[in-house]
Amino acid sequence: MISILILTKNEQQDLPACLDSVAWSDDIHIFDSSSTDATLAIAHQYGAHVTVRDYGSCKLAFGGDEGAHRTWGLRNIAFKYPWVFVMDADERMTPRLVESVKQAAAQPTGKVAFSIQRRDFFLGTWLKHVQTSPFYVRLFRPEKVHYERLINCVLVPDGEVGSVTGFLDHYPFSKGMNQWLDRHNGYSHFEAQQIISNRAKGGTFSIVKALSAKDFHERRYHQKELFYRLPFRPLIKFLLLYIGKRGFLDGKAGLTYAMLQSIYEYFIVLKTRELESQQVKS
Repeated sequence: MISILILTKNEQQDLPACLDSVAWSDDIHIFDSSSTDATLAIAHQYGAHVTVRDYGSCKLAFGGDEGAHRTWGLRNIAFKYPWVFVMDADERMTPRLVESVKQAAAQPTGKVAFSIQRRDFFLGTWLKHVQTSPFYVRLFRPEKVHYERLINCVLVPDGEVGSVTGFLDHYPFSKGMNQWLDRHNGYSHFEAQQIISNRAKGGTFSIVKALSAKDFHERRYHQKELFYRLPFRPLIKFLLLYIGKRGFLDGKAGLTYAMLQSIYEYFIVLKTRELESQQVKS
């Protein structure tokens, strides 16, 4: 069997359907960031194990460091099984994915982690083309992985990564457009902080690795670092998603999503400039 880890913060709307999709596991863990709604009551109702991490006076998401927050959960939660599948409350495991992860955990053949394909839905449409990438590492041996980055963190495995079939369905707009915009407004602050931090450390990256690294997460890391150095990033982001990734094939949903992502990128640009200006003044 496999342990399930679900990260939550005020997820009373989405959590029940998420829990229903993983009811096959007898070791479900909720890793909560001090929810104030009925999230924890729902978790207990479903018989899930609950871990709440309090950040004290810090009001920032994930205590200001999502990578450190997720890694803390992997190191401190007592999972029943050696394999863990991690997901958010607005995601659902499909039956085919469930069978695939069970098979992978039973016969890992030396792998320490496995990637899955996620389907994002918006305006009733599967965003099949406009997604930056649909592949994410979600099944792993917790002692063999850790997370990095302040926000939109990446999982870094210490060993070989395989892949499984089936889809993880994602509904990022389930709480409405205002919630998505508010969340990404906050995320843009952390992204700007990450850029400033990378530059302070020298911000090393490799164009070769950005284009040809075999490991997806290593390749994505270097691609992001390269992307942060490009001028006109919001426009480039839109053209990359809508034209390069053929987001136009996703219809109205694809156009709207590409525009939203370019706006998010502009938030990051503006906040990076602001942080740089503050550094000069200080």
